[in-house]
Amino acid sequence: MTVASILNGKGHDIISEKAQTPLSDICKVLAEKGIGAIIVTDGNGHIEGIISERDIVKSIGRNGPESLSLPVGDIMTRSVVTCTEADTINDVMSKMSQGRFRHVPVVKDGKVYGLISIGDVVKYRIAQVEQEAEHMRSYITMA
Repeated sequence: MTVASILNGKGHDIISEKAQTPLSDICKVLAEKGIGAIIVTDGNGHIEGIISERDIVKSIGRNGPESLSLPVGDIMTRSVVTCTEADTINDVMSKMSQGRFRHVPVVKDGKVYGLISIGDVVKYRIAQVEQEAEHMRSYITMA
């Protein structure tokens, strides 16, 4: 199964911000939307970075509450690991595990096309395992 399977179910909605957005505004969006990360893009939709709850906690831990007035570009993770729709779920899980992050932007034609989280991946894998188990039960009862 591929990333496209997840995006087909959840959609391609993307929340992005610009690098000059104050961190306090980012925190408001994260809270209002109930999400854990926001992609930082340039004017053309190309990824410049990603800001996650973990990045925010690290910054506040280092710099205190004055971090909230900094532009997100000063705090975001700049080295963003991405995937494409063609990547397998196992490939994305491996990237997340190795990099110890929970959000992966999906890119298409050099621009952000979607965002998947570890929650999306786990939900999809659980459904897949349940479907396989049901097929196995059906096969056994037919024998």
